[in-house]
Amino acid sequence: MKGAKSRSKSTDAALAVNKSGRKSNKKEKKAKDPNKPKRPPSAFFVFLEEFRKEYKEKHPQNKAVSVVGKAAGDKWKSMSDEDKGPYVAKAGKRKADYEKNMKAYNKEQADGPKAGEDDAEKSMSEVNNEEDGEEGSDEEV
Repeated sequence: MKGAKSRSKSTDAALAVNKSGRKSNKKEKKAKDPNKPKRPPSAFFVFLEEFRKEYKEKHPQNKAVSVVGKAAGDKWKSMSDEDKGPYVAKAGKRKADYEKNMKAYNKEQADGPKAGEDDAEKSMSEVNNEEDGEEGSDEEV
């Protein structure tokens, strides 16, 4: 209780402002587009994919992710640039594929309004079908 009494009024006021500021500053998160390509892994994560398999074979009793990550990080740091080369090349290839996919995705997004008109027509027909279904159910009763 002493801690609460020793606070100054300005500290309490600052805390109150921060709390109310968080609520008013909250922004709604945009829904993630499931069609958007995933970002490519870095060279380390390409290395980690292979290292994880090897490590689990050698140490089947280790279930902790942190232990595998630490061991992978230590090995990655000790590797020369020549040893890292294949992983850097794979990561570069994945990045190039990602950029190509993103261009196609962005082009689709730019062309979206035209596709949206088709979707609007489809949704109208779906609405009409639903209304027809409701009328049919009234007639049967």
